[in-house]
Amino acid sequence: MSTTNSLSQSHRILFLNTLAFTVCFACWTLNGVLVTFLVDNGIFKWDVVQVGWLLGIPILTGSVMRLPIGMLTDKFGGKYVFSLLLLLCSIPLFLLPFANSFFIFALLSFFFGMVGTSFAVGIGFTSIWYPKEWQGRALGIFGMGNAGAAITTFLAPSLLNEFSISDPQNGWKLLPVIYGIALVVIGIIFLLFTKNKKNENQTKTVPQMLQSLKSTRVWRFGAYYFLVFGCFVAYSQWLLPNFMNVYQTSLVMGGMFATMFSLPSGVIRAFGGFLSDKFGARKVMYWVLSSSVILSGLLMIPKMDITTSGPGVLATKKGIITAVSSTLVKVGEKEFPINLKVNKPIENTIFPTRNSWQQVVVAENQEVKKKELIAKGVTAIHFSANMWVYLILVILIGISWGIGKAAVYKHIPDYFPTEVGVVGGMVGMIGGLGGFFGPIIFGYLLTATGIWSSSWIFILLFSAICLIWMHITVTKIMNEKQPILSKEMDRK
Repeated sequence: MSTTNSLSQSHRILFLNTLAFTVCFACWTLNGVLVTFLVDNGIFKWDVVQVGWLLGIPILTGSVMRLPIGMLTDKFGGKYVFSLLLLLCSIPLFLLPFANSFFIFALLSFFFGMVGTSFAVGIGFTSIWYPKEWQGRALGIFGMGNAGAAITTFLAPSLLNEFSISDPQNGWKLLPVIYGIALVVIGIIFLLFTKNKKNENQTKTVPQMLQSLKSTRVWRFGAYYFLVFGCFVAYSQWLLPNFMNVYQTSLVMGGMFATMFSLPSGVIRAFGGFLSDKFGARKVMYWVLSSSVILSGLLMIPKMDITTSGPGVLATKKGIITAVSSTLVKVGEKEFPINLKVNKPIENTIFPTRNSWQQVVVAENQEVKKKELIAKGVTAIHFSANMWVYLILVILIGISWGIGKAAVYKHIPDYFPTEVGVVGGMVGMIGGLGGFFGPIIFGYLLTATGIWSSSWIFILLFSAICLIWMHITVTKIMNEKQPILSKEMDRK
């Protein structure tokens, strides 16, 4: 009965953690919709660079500050840290309607971006309430709060349009106030209905708490999370212009396709936790990284048209060209038919299509030798990178990364049971930085290559590095364990 009551209390804490994290994640991505609306409607005259900073500042703050917030969670417990975070972050949202310059808007964005650190708080506070066999599922369910981004994507544009009907210049100011009220309400609920819990005898100093960060394992987990979470956040923003430029979709359709990538990736995280508990996080990560390599390898093939040399026509004997037309070349009395170019309609097919023809390269009365080329071959290959196939592959890699997010955090309480907040905060910080730097890297690659799918080449290489690094480490661990197991068998 006591175990049942204990789990019941743990489930309540998990529910409140997940609810708070969902609201925080929705606030964390607010600028993506709000700033775009303000610029498109001419309310603020910010240039492209300023818009980029306003989109990135909350992501950067919420990423970099995860480590210290995770340390505070280990030290004082999640109840007070989470409640205080929710209440304090509401203040810059209430002040945002009064922002009248880029600097003030950026400063307030910096402060409300702290809601992104809620991940580090929730990971530590969730983990401590559950036994080892529940860790994967619990952390996976908590991580479903990533879907808060979809809440903002769906609701914020409609609310902004509604508020602007009566007051086009000032109607937008209601939106950050609503988000601020949501943070206050959840903060009060969290303070009233959660029970604090922290690691017993937590008397470590800050330098002692940071000792675990010297472990290579922490940075390896951070690399995994840079891929499965950081690149997920990056593509949540990058896919919209990708679809609009490559497939000429509308803004609404491109946004819908981007949501089809981000929403399943967030929701599937709970299933990833279940798989990690059932089969082990290591096996799940093998599957995730391998699928990331395969899927990114398919996605990196660009939409393209290639023209190359095809099968030509060679003279079978020495002689004089006696007749030349678009369909026939005659050497003496020997006739050589020429294939004409057929103008086939460009189709949006799954597989590449081929079109071959020949072009005459000789003239009448010209002498040719045996095996001399009289008509060169031309082959044109068209690959449309079918939009629906591309979308399916994008959804699949998003689902794979969603499962991977849970698997990465399943590792942490196993290897660092008393330092989940610190290590989880560090890993989360590295992942969050992936969300900040990802679009920058993708932009440079697009500029350098002129190919939209070049970002997937980066994903392929990074996925392969993570997979190889993991395999080398696992192999080394297994080799070290083998002699110990052999000795134990000998004793038996």
